[in-house]
Amino acid sequence: MQQDRTYPIAAFVLAVITAVAMVIAGAPLWLAFAVLLVWAGSLWLAVASPPPPVESATNGSFNRDDMGLFIEHAGTPLLVTENGRISIANRAARNLLGAHILGQDIRVAFRHPEAVALLERDTSGQATVQGLVRRRDIWVLNYQRLADELGVIELLNQTAEADISRAHTDFVANASHELRTPLSSIIGYVETLREDAGKAPLETRAKFLDTVLGEARRLKNLVDDLMSLSRVEAEKHDLPQEHLPLRELVESAARDAAGPERQERLDLDCEGGIEIRGDARQIEQLIRNLVDNALKYGAPEEKVAVTLHRLPEGDAELTVRDRGEGIAPEHLPHLTRRFYRTDPGRSRASGGTGLGLAIVKHIVERHRGRLDITSKLGQGTTITVRIPTVDEAAEEMS
Repeated sequence: MQQDRTYPIAAFVLAVITAVAMVIAGAPLWLAFAVLLVWAGSLWLAVASPPPPVESATNGSFNRDDMGLFIEHAGTPLLVTENGRISIANRAARNLLGAHILGQDIRVAFRHPEAVALLERDTSGQATVQGLVRRRDIWVLNYQRLADELGVIELLNQTAEADISRAHTDFVANASHELRTPLSSIIGYVETLREDAGKAPLETRAKFLDTVLGEARRLKNLVDDLMSLSRVEAEKHDLPQEHLPLRELVESAARDAAGPERQERLDLDCEGGIEIRGDARQIEQLIRNLVDNALKYGAPEEKVAVTLHRLPEGDAELTVRDRGEGIAPEHLPHLTRRFYRTDPGRSRASGGTGLGLAIVKHIVERHRGRLDITSKLGQGTTITVRIPTVDEAAEEMS
C-alpha cells in the first residue's frame, strides 16, 4: 500500500533563508553552505525514509510471546484461544486447570455445556459454570471474541460469595426453627389455659405455666445469644486494647456461671500476674459459656477443673475440663458451628441454644488466640484457650 508523504517545503525555504542571513551577518561562505547542506540533508532523510509499518489489532500478526508475558503474573486465571484451541494460559489458569490444557481444544479443556456453548459462539459473552474444578465451586467465565479466531477467557471465582450466601441462608433457617419451637410451645399452652377458663386442676395449670415460663426463658436466652454472636462478629477485626488481669476475671466469671448451687463442683487453679489485651465483657462471656457447658454436661458428682497459667512461650492458657460422658470424635470438628448439638434433646432440656461455642470461637479469634477441644468417650472433655499476654501482644504489634 502506497503511503502518503508530506514534503516539508517550508522547512527547506527556512534553511535557505538561514544560510543567506549568515552570509549577510559576516559568516564565512563555506560555513553557511555547510549549515544549509546539513539541514537540507536531514530533512531529506526524514522524508525519504518511510515510517515503520503499524500492525493493527485486527490485521497485524499475533505476538504470542508478548501476550503470554503480559498476563503471566495476573492473579485472575486468563487464557487466550486461537482457532478453537488454548494457545496461552497464565500461571493462575495453569494452577487451576493444569498445564496440560495448553494446545487443547477448548471443548476438551472445559467440558461443561454452558462454557462450550459460549466459547463456540462468534460473539463475546458470559456464563456461570458450576463444578469446573470441584463439585461445588462456581466460576463466572467472561469471553471476549477478537478477530482472526482469537479470544480471551477470564475466570472469576464466585465460590466464596456463594458459600457466604448459603451460610446466611442456613443461619436464617436454623434461627427461625430455633425461635419457632419455643414460641409454638408457649402459644399452645397459653391457648389451652385460655380455652379451659380456669376449670383445670390447680396442679395442671401450675405445670402449664411452668412450661410457658421455661420456654419463654429459653427464647430469651436464644435471642440474647444471637445478639451476642452478632456483636462479636461485628467486632472480631478490632484488636482490644484494654489490659486485663486474668486471674480475677476467670475466678469471678467461673463462680458467676456456677451460681450458688454449683459452687462446690468448681476446682479453680489460677496463676496470678497474667495480663492480656482484651475486652472484659467478652472474656467474661467466654469463661461463663465454657464453665456452664462443663457443669451441664459433666458428671454431676465430678468437679469441673478451671486452670490458668502462663506457658513457657508467654501465652496465657485457660483450660476447662469436665469428667462427663465425652464427645464422639466425629462431632469434634463441628462443635463451634452455629446451632450444632451432639444431643439436641439433652441440649434443649438443659436450656442450651447451640450458640455457646460459636460465640467462644469468635471471641478467641478477636483476641488473636487459639481454641482447642479434645474429648474421650467415658472420660470427659477439655477445652483449651490460648491468648497472647500483654508482652507477647506488644511484640506481635511492633
